[in-house]
Amino acid sequence: MGKIGRVLGGLLSWIVIALMVVLTVVVVVAVIYRKAGNSLSWYDEVASILLVWITYYGAALAALRRSHIGFDDVLRGLPPAARKVAVVLAEGLVVFFFGLLAWAGWQVLVVLEGMNLVSLTWVPVQFTQSVIPIGAVLFIVAELLSLPGYWRDVMAGRSTEHAVMSHGASPDGQGGR
Repeated sequence: MGKIGRVLGGLLSWIVIALMVVLTVVVVVAVIYRKAGNSLSWYDEVASILLVWITYYGAALAALRRSHIGFDDVLRGLPPAARKVAVVLAEGLVVFFFGLLAWAGWQVLVVLEGMNLVSLTWVPVQFTQSVIPIGAVLFIVAELLSLPGYWRDVMAGRSTEHAVMSHGASPDGQGGR
């Protein structure tokens, strides 16, 4: 699972970086056009979609790295048996929520069939909104791939949020896993 996680992490990193570069270029071009007195009709719609894509794919990357908001100190304060229950319950709720989001996102795609963007009529809305179920499934996969390492850290009482930087430790506190 570690190798799959590293491959997925690399892929998600490149996707997020590429989306950020594209968004930056779109914003800079739009500013130049606006300063020249020629606003781009598609700018607002495309920039919004790119920001949403960055958010969804970035969230999956954060889940894989266990960099999202958590309550490490609360977990570490619990006795080991309660800690196990809390981790299983929390992970179960997260997977359930994102499973529900993936299902709802798929239902949205069905409803949007045949619709196109307002400013770029050749772009299907289904394509732009596909990030909802795809991002939700990626989040679930990322949670499950990172769960064994997270479980070990939490059960050992190690903080996954407040990692102490030492020689050879990675910034995410996972020692290069």
